Amino acid sequence: METSSSVSNKTITLEEWNGSSPTKLSKTFTIKASSSSVLITRSGARFTHVWRRLLQAFVPEGFPSSVTADYVPFQIWDLLQGLSTYIRTMLSTQALLSAIGVGEKSATVIGATFQWFLRDLTGMLGGILFTFYQGSNLDSNAKMWRLVADLMNDLGMLMDLISPLFPSAFVFVVCLGSISRSFTGVASGATRAALTQHFALQDNAADISAKEGSQETVATMIGMALGMLVARLTIGHPLAIWFSFLSLTVFHMYANYRAVRCLALNSLNPERSSILLQHFMETGQVLSPKQVSSQEHVLPIQFISWSSKKANCLHKKVCLGMRISSFDNMEIKEHLLCAAPYYTKAKYLLVERKGIIDVIVHKDSNAADVLKSFFHALVLAKNVHKSKSLHSEGQKWIDYQYEVFIQKLKSLGWKTERLLSPIIWRAYWSYEPLEEKND
Repeated sequence: METSSSVSNKTITLEEWNGSSPTKLSKTFTIKASSSSVLITRSGARFTHVWRRLLQAFVPEGFPSSVTADYVPFQIWDLLQGLSTYIRTMLSTQALLSAIGVGEKSATVIGATFQWFLRDLTGMLGGILFTFYQGSNLDSNAKMWRLVADLMNDLGMLMDLISPLFPSAFVFVVCLGSISRSFTGVASGATRAALTQHFALQDNAADISAKEGSQETVATMIGMALGMLVARLTIGHPLAIWFSFLSLTVFHMYANYRAVRCLALNSLNPERSSILLQHFMETGQVLSPKQVSSQEHVLPIQFISWSSKKANCLHKKVCLGMRISSFDNMEIKEHLLCAAPYYTKAKYLLVERKGIIDVIVHKDSNAADVLKSFFHALVLAKNVHKSKSLHSEGQKWIDYQYEVFIQKLKSLGWKTERLLSPIIWRAYWSYEPLEEKND
């Protein structure tokens, strides 16, 4: 048992560290204590600690190691485009309220209420229709639909701004604007969910989403303040209003383009798969997500892409999930029946028709089978005019190169669990070769 004199000769040193990630900690206090004295030393300036605590309300825990490298540049451009949106919203809302009749003695409450109700109703219906026709494609083309969403939002605000110019067609114009914005709500929300999953490196999608809400709140407050200032300065000056609106719209689209260009998604969609496979077949090497990002299209119309790389449209020659009822009798005999013997062990059938590779997916196929069928179809599409024995050459590539290709994709961080592409039609078949009859 230690005596009191031996205890009095001992000291203890305690350090306090702050941070949500074990790799990003900062020392805040050092305490040295003995029986005779206690010495407390603060590490760093008080302002540094306050700033760090404030920053935690806007960035995910463990930042930057808890998110992907493209998170910061994307958020910067995203917040800038959001800021321009909030400023323009003040201008378009001011024009819309003026068109409804706010401030006019002749305007009635019931009339304004009905017009607003009709505007919202058409927007709701538009959102449902857009989800019905395009909801399943949002995951596979998140970048493109992100741009489309903001373009439709710009169009909606433009409709609100020009509504006072067409009093006789006011309801029609604002309903068009409402429908346009309804597309924005669906596409933006869906693509945002996909991007949040991409950014999350530590299963922290909810934290990233929450912190993004804080960032948008600050951007909204700043945008509203600037918007009210711009609206106040330009009121009664149509030329100034239009100049401000159009200038901010151009910046808004530029910021959105830069934001999606920052993204280096590591999921496989048809276009990224096409870029990866062509490069691998030509060089034997696999591109990284960042390298592929610089080559893929993000604009809705591919021929106006600003990318310096040449267009990669091999995936356009593949129809995944083809309906078997789309084949006529002659095509069944000449194409489908001839191709069937090559795929007796596969969960898919590949059929070549006029340079296009149709993929018939088996009803019992899983995600790995679908991914394999698409890459197999890309191989055939690439060699469709080069090889006479198209199916046999394609099968050789699958037998000897496919697993090597997939392992290289995994080593560079690509997600090879599934292909981001909707499949609506599947089929079931059984192939039995005909027995030769003896005379």
